[in-house]
Amino acid sequence: MECRLPSGGVWGEAVLGGWHRVIFGDSRSMREVKDGSVHLVVTSPPYPMIELWDKQFRALDKRIDALWVQMEDERDEWERACIASRIYDLMHENLAKTWGEVYRVLVDGGIACINVGDALRSVGGIFQLFPNHARILEECRRIGLTALPYILWKKPTTKPKYKGKGAFLGSGFLPPNAYITLDCEYILIFRKGRPREFSPRDPLRYASRYSKEERDTWFTQIWEIRGARQALTELERRAAAFPEEIPRRLIRMFSIIGDTVLDPFLGTGTTVKVAMELKRNSIGYEIDESFKPVVESKIRPVHRRLQDSTKVELLRRGL
Repeated sequence: MECRLPSGGVWGEAVLGGWHRVIFGDSRSMREVKDGSVHLVVTSPPYPMIELWDKQFRALDKRIDALWVQMEDERDEWERACIASRIYDLMHENLAKTWGEVYRVLVDGGIACINVGDALRSVGGIFQLFPNHARILEECRRIGLTALPYILWKKPTTKPKYKGKGAFLGSGFLPPNAYITLDCEYILIFRKGRPREFSPRDPLRYASRYSKEERDTWFTQIWEIRGARQALTELERRAAAFPEEIPRRLIRMFSIIGDTVLDPFLGTGTTVKVAMELKRNSIGYEIDESFKPVVESKIRPVHRRLQDSTKVELLRRGL
């Protein structure tokens, strides 16, 4: 496995046998990727207002960290809730910088698929929903991406159930103060500009076709796929990786063999691994370099199994 920076430092060239690059750096600036060079984005960002990612957002933006300290010191419950709303806005402001980069690097007709969940949180004694999917939907529309019908990924819940009925948040069976359980996440789908154009009988497009059964299963709005099993280490819990079936479906649905797939929030490397197996090129960004051993252990066996001229690089961005 090569670990070196290609000359020039900017990628977009085709490499015989395919190429895959993992950059340990901040995807709010993807300066290593040329304009209009990516065909598909498949990613799952850190979810604002989910406790799992609080520290990451605080480290990304000093304003968030300062407001967090202020919120913890504030005694008035309503004021604490107001500060939390400002923190939520700043979290999405930071994510929006990556969505702007996604727009820049996509080809005309390129597709972006963003897996995100909403957040339920009690702040200042007020229990509320933070609608992450709605904010990302509007941010991406604002920068110029066209919103397409989205997918609801229904995840099996581990919350207690009563006689097989759905899980609930509340007390007993008395209305009206119980809450609906969040057991779905969103896979938002966007396109840059008009649909991609292909020459008649494009051989790679036809080689990438899916079956009628796959089409009928994949192009429905509700997917029921069991979540990825997480090891009990703090690192792997923080990754909150989606199962391989998610990127596998999306890559086959919205790209062809030889296309370039980007994941700006790579985590443990699932998207790159699946792209390798499906004969697409790939680029992944991950800000947390502690994931490097996990990423390498995931993609190294695939690279060995392919036994071709596939080029794989894990790189640390310089200052």
